[in-house]
Amino acid sequence: MDLKQYVTIVEDWPKEGIKFKDITTLMDNGDAYKYATDKIVEYAKEKEIDLVVGPEARGFIIGCPVAYALGVGFAPVRKPGKLPRETIKVEYGLEYGKDALTIHKDAIKPGQRVLITDDLLATGGTIEATIKLVEELGGIVAGTAFLIELTYLDGREKLEGHDIMTLMQF
Repeated sequence: MDLKQYVTIVEDWPKEGIKFKDITTLMDNGDAYKYATDKIVEYAKEKEIDLVVGPEARGFIIGCPVAYALGVGFAPVRKPGKLPRETIKVEYGLEYGKDALTIHKDAIKPGQRVLITDDLLATGGTIEATIKLVEELGGIVAGTAFLIELTYLDGREKLEGHDIMTLMQF
């Protein structure tokens, strides 16, 4: 299936010059969403995944159906102040400033094989921070999976040494 036909390119959003890749038109097509999920599940099965982790919010949209299909749990990664129990935090740099991500301190058991999922691999900063959270808790990042990779932003370089699977490249 050519998944690119289900991604809508929105010109000049969220600002002029950006060609936003809208995955909602893939998600609202049951066949395309199922196909994409099944492809990530196939990849995850080869990696013998124990847990799926995804950053808010689109990482949830990709990761939860994958975790369900694998029969494993899902651990959310969120901005500070959004998770109700004790968390660990990683700060990471943005083009202008810093941001941070958190995960529950008990979300990952040492040695668990983790798949990190998200909709988009762009600069790699969010996923690099997510990897740090997983590894700080003793998890093993067995793979990363994305619907889309924006190759011109070189996010793959930031994730060097980690296995990366993408379904589409722009």
